[in-house]
Amino acid sequence: MKALALLLLVLFASTGPAISATSVSTRVGVDIASIDRERILKAAERALSQAPVSLTAFPAKLSEGGANDFYSNGDYWWPDPSKPNGLPYIRRDGETNPENFSQHRLVVKTLRDSVSALAAAYKVTGDDKYAVKAAELLRVFFLDAKLRMNPNLNFAQAVPGVSPGRGIGVIDALHLIEVPAAVKALERSPAFPAGMAKDLRGWFRELAEWMVTSKNGKEEAAAKNNHAVAFTLQLAVYADFIGDQEKLAACRKQYKEVFVGKQMAVDGGFPLELGRTKPYGYSIFQLDNMVLLCQVLSTKEDNLWEFTLPDGRGIRKAVAFLYPFLADKSKWTLKPDVQAWEGWPARQPSLLLAGRQFGETAYLDLWKKLPADPTDPEVQRNIGVTQPVLW
Repeated sequence: MKALALLLLVLFASTGPAISATSVSTRVGVDIASIDRERILKAAERALSQAPVSLTAFPAKLSEGGANDFYSNGDYWWPDPSKPNGLPYIRRDGETNPENFSQHRLVVKTLRDSVSALAAAYKVTGDDKYAVKAAELLRVFFLDAKLRMNPNLNFAQAVPGVSPGRGIGVIDALHLIEVPAAVKALERSPAFPAGMAKDLRGWFRELAEWMVTSKNGKEEAAAKNNHAVAFTLQLAVYADFIGDQEKLAACRKQYKEVFVGKQMAVDGGFPLELGRTKPYGYSIFQLDNMVLLCQVLSTKEDNLWEFTLPDGRGIRKAVAFLYPFLADKSKWTLKPDVQAWEGWPARQPSLLLAGRQFGETAYLDLWKKLPADPTDPEVQRNIGVTQPVLW
């Protein structure tokens, strides 16, 4: 049995951290490269024709930052109809204002989608052309002195008449978590420019430092709901990418003491997400990010997949709580979400990663059946993983 477990680990190891010997014994191999090959190559073909993207091509008229600073508006904030100029904006929870400035979010998403597809294609084919194109896109967005995005989110989720940018806006950079995973694959190519991976790590080092030292970053880290989880997932990915053990240790502590210890209920649900106007979508979003934290942060010495509180709370319980509703949405006992209800669920990374880790074939079978490329923009915005072969 030990020999078989080791063989499975070698054949189907992900790019993530090492896991404990106990979890190896139940880990199930999934040939993602074969399952996704056609999908990956189609996406990569589109990415090969993608022109480099930059925030500077889309000036944000209301931003108090510069041309290289990311800017967005708070999702659920609308002009006050009782005021002649609509200011200050007022909040309508769960209802996204279609007039919000969203161009910078779309630029980040386009960059992520393209680079991830190219990295996935390089990983499954070994063709250096994908690494060459990815390097072009990465250089413009992150490293070009005139065109790069500044490594901060000072002006994210601004609210006209209320705030130039808020801590809650850090979540807008969630799509960037797949870039380090892509770079780890791309830097194996001899065609990937020498020194670029080091320079990209420098950019993410600056962003990670901004996250833990800035006012907005500290506010987001202290959030009591999914925002703190998404913040910590970003920080964990960047810390892993740059090898910052101190930040990784802080993320593990946060996962155990706060996210499991305070945000998770005994049944595995997340009450603060279930209490929103979009409880189904928020619960899926939260679970995905909790599972991704286990994937990124687990080590042989500290395996978060197996971390369980005395009352049974842990990631196993969280996945088991939501799985029946992912398998059959008609069983959902709360009101339908006010937005994107029809778009959920998609091929959630929580099903793949937890199914593989715990040997739960039902999770894996469901993952294979769900849509790999959801079309609803809100669902797209809330899924951090587009190319699971990288994870």
